Amino acid sequence: MAEQNLEPSVVARAEEHESGRGGHRRECRRSRSAPGSSALHGRNGYKWRIESLKGQLLIAGATLPDPNFARTVVLVCEHSDEGALGLVLNRPGDLVVGESAPELADLIGEHAVIDSGGPVQTDALLVLAEFEDPQHAGIQVVENVGLVGDGSEIEDLVEETLRARVFAGYAGWGPGQLDAELEREDWFVAPAGIDDIFNPDADELWARVLARKGAHFALVARMPIDPSVN
Repeated sequence: MAEQNLEPSVVARAEEHESGRGGHRRECRRSRSAPGSSALHGRNGYKWRIESLKGQLLIAGATLPDPNFARTVVLVCEHSDEGALGLVLNRPGDLVVGESAPELADLIGEHAVIDSGGPVQTDALLVLAEFEDPQHAGIQVVENVGLVGDGSEIEDLVEETLRARVFAGYAGWGPGQLDAELEREDWFVAPAGIDDIFNPDADELWARVLARKGAHFALVARMPIDPSVN
């Protein structure tokens, strides 16, 4: 495996992101725009509001054509009028911490895999951690889970965190882009559980989260990768 040194602990702002993919429509309603929400115009001319999906899981539909996000589960870390940032939870990478980011070995483990967080800025690393106190997070995402902020000292993080993962790259959406994808209903949305975020069995995450939603989602979870195969 070729050694590759990556830039650690990068927290990018949503408005700086390149285009990615995302979402499923949450409940929309007629409303004026509010902080933390994004506005769209529906077919009848009314202005609709989609609540922020920060802290939610985006689950790729079984027929989503983009290979970057086929059967992925994305944790939304930021979502506002300025755009969105997410991390793909179930795309293990080819690099290990000890070879490519040795400065993170004490925090995550020398043999831990650097996961592929998405197609944007794949030479940058983002660290997602479960904190003893969420106030230590650079960006709090859900409960006591958040992104490590720039300038954080690894020695301090070892004492302040319960567990952590590192991602190369992320999924990014420009202003209104994720909202438009939500409106197309290409993806499903589910609450993010802490065990989902840190689950090491990446191959099972997509199907498990879908099946937990029940009803027809459980049927989608059992669909083969090639729907033409019975």
